[in-house]
Amino acid sequence: MMAVLFFLSSGLFLGWSLGANDAANVFGTAVASRMIKFTTAAIICSVFVIIGSVAGGTGASITLGKLGSINTLAGAFTVALAAAFTVLLMTRLTLPVSTSQAVVGAIIGWNFFAGVNTDMTVLSKIVGTWIFSPILSMIFAIFLYLIARVYVRNSRLHLFRQDSRTRVALIVLGAFGSYSLGANNIANVMGVFVPSSPFQAYSIDGFITFSAAQQLFLLGGIAIAVGVFTYSRRVMETVGSNIYTLSPITALIVVASSSLVLFIFSSRELNELLMFLSLPQIPLVPVSSSQAVVGAVIGIGLAKGGKNIHLDVIGRISLGWVSTPVLSAIVAYISLFFMQNVFMNQVFQ
Repeated sequence: MMAVLFFLSSGLFLGWSLGANDAANVFGTAVASRMIKFTTAAIICSVFVIIGSVAGGTGASITLGKLGSINTLAGAFTVALAAAFTVLLMTRLTLPVSTSQAVVGAIIGWNFFAGVNTDMTVLSKIVGTWIFSPILSMIFAIFLYLIARVYVRNSRLHLFRQDSRTRVALIVLGAFGSYSLGANNIANVMGVFVPSSPFQAYSIDGFITFSAAQQLFLLGGIAIAVGVFTYSRRVMETVGSNIYTLSPITALIVVASSSLVLFIFSSRELNELLMFLSLPQIPLVPVSSSQAVVGAVIGIGLAKGGKNIHLDVIGRISLGWVSTPVLSAIVAYISLFFMQNVFMNQVFQ
């Protein structure tokens, strides 16, 4: 049992890293605009990210499994540790990087080490979402900003009542975004452990089945929550205020836009509806909340004329996005070598 906990520890560390870097970005703009206290945002985010992880986390994990099925606990431990180390390094640099990119890079590193061919179709689908998700979030933000501007101009609400409604909306949308984040990004935290899961499914009174994957996702969701509370404030400030100064209304729009993007790429129900209507399906792929938030913030800046967007900050963030998967793949490959040849643990079968 102690060996199992040791091997799972890197996944829990990765969950903590995701909470520190990605999860709280759902509420980052709300906190940066002083509409919601950090503690309130962290509590709501933690509760709903755990619910989303357990209830809807299986969809995106299937896609990662197609990219690389890591079939030993030692291999999964090493891959998760490499991704977590990469995210932690970027977090220390206050760069809102993508945990999805770190995990994908680490899985590719495992594929190289194990001599497994990387499915380029799956990889291109995942990389495509890295490009499309911030663009989609930016489009949502511009569209919602134009609607909100018309509403505010025609509304006769007192400023105090308007702020009160905005705060409630930020909480509701933040909870929705946190749920979607858990459903989407828990695959990054515990997805690599699913093929070699040490748990067994069990039923409660024969009515509710708690699968082995859901048990892993519960542990990962708790780790994300710990990361939100302990280390997320600095990255919140980078995303929420340094790219573009936000008002309460624009903060609400950013939360709504990024939450919609997370939901679209994690909802199996939406995918089934599109299939029923004979429409193109959206890939269930773990995407970055940081990328979605950054895209939405840029969208707000463009909708307001684009004059006050801090391009130097965007440049630093983009550099982090490009370097993350490459660095993670290299770290994973080197770590797997040491795990197998120095510590004598089999990292693939």
